[in-house]
Amino acid sequence: MRPGDRDRERGPRINDQIRISPIRVIGAGGEQLGVIPTSEAMEKAREVNLDLVEVAPQERPPVCKIMDYGKFRYETSRKKDKAKVHQQKLKEIRVRPKTGEHDVETKAQQARKFLEHKDKVLIKVLFRGREMQHIEEGQRVIQQVLAQLADVAKIERPPSMEGKRMTALLAPKAAKS
Repeated sequence: MRPGDRDRERGPRINDQIRISPIRVIGAGGEQLGVIPTSEAMEKAREVNLDLVEVAPQERPPVCKIMDYGKFRYETSRKKDKAKVHQQKLKEIRVRPKTGEHDVETKAQQARKFLEHKDKVLIKVLFRGREMQHIEEGQRVIQQVLAQLADVAKIERPPSMEGKRMTALLAPKAAKS
């Protein structure tokens, strides 16, 4: 185990965990207090009711800062959460050629939510039995959905027949800056 591995496991040393002396100290306001013994730095931190946190253990002498450690941990966890990237998913909306107008609108609203959440949407029109003779009904339904989503989506793959189903792939429109 290398010296830097400890920091990634448990975080920086604070207060009495800092054994090395002397240390370079940075005050609560960011001012340099210089190289002083650890006990003196601990006293200064206690006077202002804050913690002494080791921020650069690899330096010689190690650099410690007087700060509120709880607030520091909270802010670093917030930064980590903000850094997470949304993983784009493929969502699927299924309709039938005989699906009613209102039901198609409801499905389009659901697809709109997926697109606004930056996911791709696959629209499937499923044909069964005699419905295969009326492909134009399925085209009408899929065009209706595409028209309702034209403002938030771009067509990545236009409607096409694949066996007994007609599919179209929509991707969210890039945000204009």
